[in-house]
Amino acid sequence: MQDKEQAGLVLIIEDNRNISEMVGEYLEGRGFEIDYAVDGIDGYRLASENTYDAIVLDLMLPRLDGVEVCKRLRSEARKATPILMLTARDTLDDKLTGLSSGADDYLTKPFAIRELEARLHALIRRDRRQIGAESLRIGDLELDPGAMRATRDGVELQLSPIGLRLLSILMRESPRVVSRQEIEREIWGDDLPDSDTLRSHLYNLRKVVDKPFGRPLLHTVQSAGYRVADLGD
Repeated sequence: MQDKEQAGLVLIIEDNRNISEMVGEYLEGRGFEIDYAVDGIDGYRLASENTYDAIVLDLMLPRLDGVEVCKRLRSEARKATPILMLTARDTLDDKLTGLSSGADDYLTKPFAIRELEARLHALIRRDRRQIGAESLRIGDLELDPGAMRATRDGVELQLSPIGLRLLSILMRESPRVVSRQEIEREIWGDDLPDSDTLRSHLYNLRKVVDKPFGRPLLHTVQSAGYRVADLGD
């Protein structure tokens, strides 16, 4: 059995009682401590008022859906708690919607309970890793990893914890091109995601970091990887 202190405190926001009880009982047996909410309003209240190691969040919820819960936790409550979103949909657009709202990972129903546990462990391990406090700057883009805060041209950027981690890697290595394999290994370790996950996070990162501004800083280098660099005119 996992040590409770190491496993973590998890909030399950799920209106399907059979699913929430099945997940909760399994995780408790594996050393996690569990809180429950059955709708988005109560889930948001618990998540914003308490400190959890991770949140398991259903996409389709009564009173407030999972996407809105995610957005409010990131923008209003300023919570960086890792979020694993559960969805019955498996299209790229649905995955992008979940990740762009602030989720760190997603799992499609029906899912294997051991995979959910593995995803939670990976999210919690990443969140507990010490991120260097040294601020990074490239052009008008600044990142303070310790404060989990990024700005461009003085405007604060709304990024998920994974987005901030990804930006930190690319800015730290700038102007070097960082391969997909390097990024996945540093962020996910041995728990590698499916092929859509990194692409989705990069898409959302580019949408926030570059789209509202006049000069692109995030560049894809064909067959090589990605880099953040101010290439000038």
